Amino acid sequence: MIQNKVAYITGGTKGIGFGVAEKLLKNGVSVAFSGRKKEDVENAVEALKKISENVLGIVSDVRNLNNEKEAVNLTVEKFGQLDFVIANAGLGIFKPIDELSSEEWNSMIETNLTGVFHTLKASVEELKKSEGYYITISSLAGANFFENGTGYNASKFGVVGFTQAAMIDLRKYNIKSTVIMPGSVATNFNGNVPSEKDGWKIQPEDMGDLVVDILKMNPRVLPSKIELRASKPKS
Repeated sequence: MIQNKVAYITGGTKGIGFGVAEKLLKNGVSVAFSGRKKEDVENAVEALKKISENVLGIVSDVRNLNNEKEAVNLTVEKFGQLDFVIANAGLGIFKPIDELSSEEWNSMIETNLTGVFHTLKASVEELKKSEGYYITISSLAGANFFENGTGYNASKFGVVGFTQAAMIDLRKYNIKSTVIMPGSVATNFNGNVPSEKDGWKIQPEDMGDLVVDILKMNPRVLPSKIELRASKPKS
């Protein structure tokens, strides 16, 4: 049962994070989520409150550990506990290595990889109390390299390794950890505007359903790494 549990989602204003928030709210979970832009956070809160009033929007940049600590504190102050953490915030910049700047490299590593560390570091003591669940959103790019993907591949390979190692560290506290590695998802990622042309892709609500299914699994089961693809190729 996941009713009356509390989740914190990073990058929850749109796309995968928003889809996960919707599905958790529909299953009786109170949801705190964060985003970097105040306006995006406010808009997402307004939309999610049509499902449930048990929503808290927080402005936080996962690149800043103190931001994430404050986000966790606000979540616990609001809801009294923290059971599930979904580290979803990420970005992608796709250029050949001779054109990728150090600033662009650092932006991806700090957000996609250091960010998941900050989110777990900020929340781990609360997860110990609740014997909770930590989920990261990596990518199939965390197992498959491709042209123009040096920075993105490096960050997402890192998320997979980080989450798998954290799983071993944390299971003695009865904390579970799963890394989800989706392929093409119909989101605003990399400047995309979702439309009918994205109908063949994994949808944000599909990601939400998967997270709910993981959290509802029998406690003896741990799906530590999940690869997710569209069932049909791009038409």
